Amino acid sequence: MEFLSKALGFDAKNMKFKTELVAGATTFLTMSYILAVNPSILSSTGMDKGALFTGTAIAAAIATLLLAFMAKLPFAQAPSMGLNAFFAYTLCQAMGYTWQQSLAIMLIEGIIFILITFFNIRELILDSIPKNLRYAISAGIGMFIAFIGLKNAHIIVAKEGTFVGLGSFSSECILGIIAILLSGILIARNIKGALFYGIIASSLVGIPLGVTVIPANWFPISAPQSISPIFCQFDFNGFFNIQTLLVVFSLLIVNIFDTIGTLVGLAEKTGIVRPDGSIPHVKEAMMSDAIGTTCGAMLGSSTLTTYIESASGIAEGGRSGLTSFFVGILFLVSLLLSPIFMLIPSAATSGALVLVGVLMLDSVKKIDLSDVSEAFPAFITMITMVLCYSIADGICLGILSYVIVKVCTAQWKALNITIVILSILFIINFIFS
Repeated sequence: MEFLSKALGFDAKNMKFKTELVAGATTFLTMSYILAVNPSILSSTGMDKGALFTGTAIAAAIATLLLAFMAKLPFAQAPSMGLNAFFAYTLCQAMGYTWQQSLAIMLIEGIIFILITFFNIRELILDSIPKNLRYAISAGIGMFIAFIGLKNAHIIVAKEGTFVGLGSFSSECILGIIAILLSGILIARNIKGALFYGIIASSLVGIPLGVTVIPANWFPISAPQSISPIFCQFDFNGFFNIQTLLVVFSLLIVNIFDTIGTLVGLAEKTGIVRPDGSIPHVKEAMMSDAIGTTCGAMLGSSTLTTYIESASGIAEGGRSGLTSFFVGILFLVSLLLSPIFMLIPSAATSGALVLVGVLMLDSVKKIDLSDVSEAFPAFITMITMVLCYSIADGICLGILSYVIVKVCTAQWKALNITIVILSILFIINFIFS
């Protein structure tokens, strides 16, 4: 226990070993879809899909274990869902970079991340965000998580004209509804491990519905595939030009605020935020993210980030690095037991995501709604996270609206030089992106 306390921040007096493990398992199951989705997206560039599965699991394990020991926080990291699509569909397909050149861009981004984290630039940015916007970020992430859950279950689908709408009652939709109701009932009855049990039960229910598909000749154990086809396959030819510079800058902006937004939201739910608004070990959490991104590029993966699905483990009571340590171990175990983890359908995790959204919504009550100059930017932050399908865009637009409103109402003291500089950079990024 003394080792766990020093290495992972586990306090035996206030924390339970079993609770931390259940929380870690819940976080892993909620985000394990990345093991199937990331290889599927990146393989469209010509990369080897089997090697991508191995690279995804190892990269997520490295970053999460680093976070466990460095930051001692119950958060998990893995390749970013938005940025893997950017890698495949924007860099490789739209802009014409090879996947080897794109990996080189990811490597450069990771190295820059390490440098700006070491010199406290990312922490400076975090400290510049006003308190009401932090609460809005937390609530907005909750809404964003819930939206992802509804989308994964096909309860909410894309529709022409209205953009999104209610889906048809397909098997995935029915399983998603069952998962959401089951998770809600278990939490309402104060069942420990509710979200974890909800995912397992929903996956089993998915078998007769035909959503949880067990392949023929299925066996729960398989040897990891070789990572050699994508390991350190960098190409720097034609790399140094204005276009690449703008691409790296855009990636930095998106990932900085994806991570910052997620850390703020998760820290609020963990209850570790200090009275002055600072977050313990936040620099270490950012550094693990930066190192993880650099290692991920070497392993053939796109940019890594802190996962909002970590909130599901926090909701289960995870409070220390022991939670994230167990998540990292499960990512390593998944290399051997990938057939089991690949069985869990995304619809089965929708209950955990929606209920986490419910639990994170309580940050709204902390926002000063009596002052429109505070309430308006907070609202913009929350709603654009969902409508833009991006935590980073929501934060950028929220900060921009905050600065504009404060300037137009002559509330100069509410601004700081960092937030003003960020607003200028956001405008430049929006113009050239």
